[in-house]
This record gives sequence, C-alpha cells and structure tokens, in this order.
Amino acid sequence: MNKLFSFVLLVFLASCAGKAQDSSKEKIKYKITKTTAQWKKELTSEQYYVLRQAGTERPFSSPLNKNINTGTYVCAACKTPLYASKDKFDSGTGWPSFDRAIKENVILDTDYKTGYARTELKCNTCGGHLGHSFNDGPKNTTGKRHCINGAALTFSPANK
Repeated sequence: MNKLFSFVLLVFLASCAGKAQDSSKEKIKYKITKTTAQWKKELTSEQYYVLRQAGTERPFSSPLNKNINTGTYVCAACKTPLYASKDKFDSGTGWPSFDRAIKENVILDTDYKTGYARTELKCNTCGGHLGHSFNDGPKNTTGKRHCINGAALTFSPANK
C-alpha cells in the first residue's frame, strides 16, 4: 500500500511540474515592446493600470464615453488607430463602445479573470489591454459591442 501511495504521489507531482501547467498560448511578439519602467514613465497611472495590467476604469468616468466628434480613437500607449468614430455608439454601459475595430489593429484574446471566458481586446501593435467584446451590440450592424476603457484611448479629431 505504501508503494502504491508513493507511486501515485510521484505521478501527480510529475504531472504538476510538466508543460501542462504552462499556458497553451504562444507568446505573441508585438511590434512595440517596452520595459515596465518605460511604460510607467510614458503612461499615466490609470493608463498603465488599464493598458499594462488589464485593469478596468470606473464606468462613466471617461470623457470619451460621450465624445461625438468625428475622428479616430488611437491606442494611448502607441498611437495605433483602433476605432473610427463612425463605429461608436452609446451602449449605456458607461464605457466607450464600438461595433467594430479598424481591421487588423485590434486582436482578440481570451481571459478568465472573472472565472469564465471573456473575449479580451488588445492593441495589435503594443499588446495593450483595451477592454472586452460582447455579442449585445447593434443588431443592424455587426451585433458586437467592443466595450473599451477610455483610459486606453486618445482621440484624434478628423482634419477639417
């Protein structure tokens, strides 16, 4: 019995130390990579919290939530164009919402931080966390709602 217990324990410990514990995702290589110190120097504390630590700003706290001007929403970290103002809508959730991103500039990932899978949205250039995608957007367009932290964005008005 003691040998059986030792064998089972050994098999269990070996399985815990193997690759099964590693993330199955490949490490994505972004065009822009910086050290933690560099990001902290360049971003505000709220931007760093959202973009680099996958945080969430308080709802209704971003002035971009009610912005109705024509232009482009760009990544606050690397200035990559992410969303066109024509694709923005008022979801009533308290965060800027869009029904689509600028093609290939936003990538989808999966996060389990809340205990269940959610579609996370990231900047394809620097890997900054933007927000999450949901299937409760406008039915007359894509049906998607990209719920984006305003701290992850800056607004670039259209040239007049």
